[in-house]
Amino acid sequence: MASLCLDLDTSKALQGVVDDDAQRLGNLLESCGVRYVADVSPSGGRHLYIPLAERVSGLEARELVEAMTLLAPSLDPSPHQNVTDGCIRVPGSAHKSGGHQILTTPLATAYDILRRRNPAGAVAALRLALAPEVRRARELKGRAAKMVATATAHGISPVPFGGSQSPLRVLARTGLYDTAKYASPSEARMAVLNHFAACGWTLDQVRLELGGQFPGLAALYANTDRQERLIDKEWAEACRWIQKRGTPPTGKRTTRINDTSPPKPTGGASRPSSKAGTHQLVNDLENVLYAVLDHRLKEHGREGLSLRLLLRAVLGYMRTMETDLLDVGCRTFATAMGKHHGTVARLLRTLEQASDGILTKVSDARGRNADAYVIQLPRHFEQLARELSWRSGKIHGIRPVFRALGDAAALVYESIERGRLSPTTAGIVRSTGLSRTAVESALGVMCSYNMIERRHGQWAITAATSLTALARRLGALDDAAEQIRRHRLQRAAWHAWLDRNLVPELAEHEVEDGESDLYWIPPSESELDWGGTLWRVA
Repeated sequence: MASLCLDLDTSKALQGVVDDDAQRLGNLLESCGVRYVADVSPSGGRHLYIPLAERVSGLEARELVEAMTLLAPSLDPSPHQNVTDGCIRVPGSAHKSGGHQILTTPLATAYDILRRRNPAGAVAALRLALAPEVRRARELKGRAAKMVATATAHGISPVPFGGSQSPLRVLARTGLYDTAKYASPSEARMAVLNHFAACGWTLDQVRLELGGQFPGLAALYANTDRQERLIDKEWAEACRWIQKRGTPPTGKRTTRINDTSPPKPTGGASRPSSKAGTHQLVNDLENVLYAVLDHRLKEHGREGLSLRLLLRAVLGYMRTMETDLLDVGCRTFATAMGKHHGTVARLLRTLEQASDGILTKVSDARGRNADAYVIQLPRHFEQLARELSWRSGKIHGIRPVFRALGDAAALVYESIERGRLSPTTAGIVRSTGLSRTAVESALGVMCSYNMIERRHGQWAITAATSLTALARRLGALDDAAEQIRRHRLQRAAWHAWLDRNLVPELAEHEVEDGESDLYWIPPSESELDWGGTLWRVA
């Protein structure tokens, strides 16, 4: 391939989304030192042409264009997806609807770009900038291939794989909607806003994403003035509609909202305790965790990584809920860790035995109530906890970005983030108990995503990189949202069974709604300053 051709098509998204995508991709290319030629079609579509000094293979070109498709919903990758039918109109070409492709880059500049084509270094910089999208595109293709293979093996006709692209999410990203379902853009907007309200979003979070991952919703307002005039009123209507249906209003904490908000106990037990005493207990337990338990749990091999992160999730929920008695369900822990709830149930039993008296089960799950565990500091750890100084910072289970990067990367990042001094690679190996190969691999991946940087042989966190934004680019937020949606349906089915057999009435908000085809995770409150994380603890 001597050129990359980006086709932004109005058949894939509204005109406003096409224009925003062209601006976004243009900024990305310019930041990587890539020069391009642009034109516009009579239908409103846009083309970006990237001439290359050195040819790239068709596979490399396809990979780059498909990665950019994850950034720009209106981008049509088909010109680079086959060798026989892919085509694109060049400036000056006649359009099927009448008129011609109009060159928007000045003619002299376009001639210079085509004569002095982009060097290999610029393409390499573009590939590095698109590393999260390239990784995510590969994973999606791998999942699709696996589904096709499984379906074929069972004699089932495979269906197209769309990841977590539900109709409402596609609507919010592209602005295109089913006219048989929604009579006007206003009704389509309200469907998305109603769903945001049901998922616990705030108006500030909606405003933030109108210029971020959901430009299609903004395009449904036609222009910025109309958007500012209507959004407050429509959001209020969405909140009233949700409250009328019986969904818990935004701001109230429940076990079933999402993993950005701390869950309430499910009602299995209650035990009064001092809030200050609970925070002090968590600080002491963190000291024991880093000094003793991490090194003991690593003897469990690969399972040890999950046990260490599960104990961190337990302490995180304990601090958030300000109690030493937890009755948090396996599915809630599974969402915080990015694992299957069956795996969490098995890990909890193992952790109870391996925690050396810190975690003790006091009651079994029954009905809607989860297993209850009391967390305490055993007497033989009291002296150690007092001698060690408390660490600053938050303790986490698995933040969404590490769903994609893995448990080892989460522990390595924590070692850098919460270390009293910026550690060296050898120091990270000692503090995490991981092999040097695993540590170096995790450091290399995180460094390529600009999450960390090395200064004078020591590693430090790159404060400007938002873990939530990176998680979105890697598709981890989509995976988390799908897991929350699945857990929501499972809880609703279980509660319905209990209601049929034990309780006469089923709460309205526990019945599955056909419109609620995907449960969205709202951005964290601190993400408004681009410094937030998805799973927050006190």
